[in-house]
Amino acid sequence: MIILYGIKNCDTVKKARKWLDNMGAPYRFHDFRKDGLDEVLAKRFEAAMGYEALLNTRGTTWRKLADIDKTDMTSAKAVALMLLHDAIIKRPVWEKDGDYRLGFAAEEQETLRQWIEG
Repeated sequence: MIILYGIKNCDTVKKARKWLDNMGAPYRFHDFRKDGLDEVLAKRFEAAMGYEALLNTRGTTWRKLADIDKTDMTSAKAVALMLLHDAIIKRPVWEKDGDYRLGFAAEEQETLRQWIEG
């Protein structure tokens, strides 16, 4: 089963959930705000996809961070930032059988469909 991680109010997450519903694909939605984000999960994300891919450096949350928080980034520092600011994680994060994907770009939807159905 697919687990879709994100924030309920995120437009991209809403589109991904609607897409999954339209496909009739079984999935569980994990809302960072309601269901939480712990260190174990954040480290799994980072190990699977790398903090460079996970951190949304174009969003409001990133722009509001102090410069010291944005410099000299490491894996540990990125995980700490994700735990403090869940909105800094690019969304949605997809999980299937321990395999992870990130985002919901239109050009990647066929690849996602194959991954889900595969």
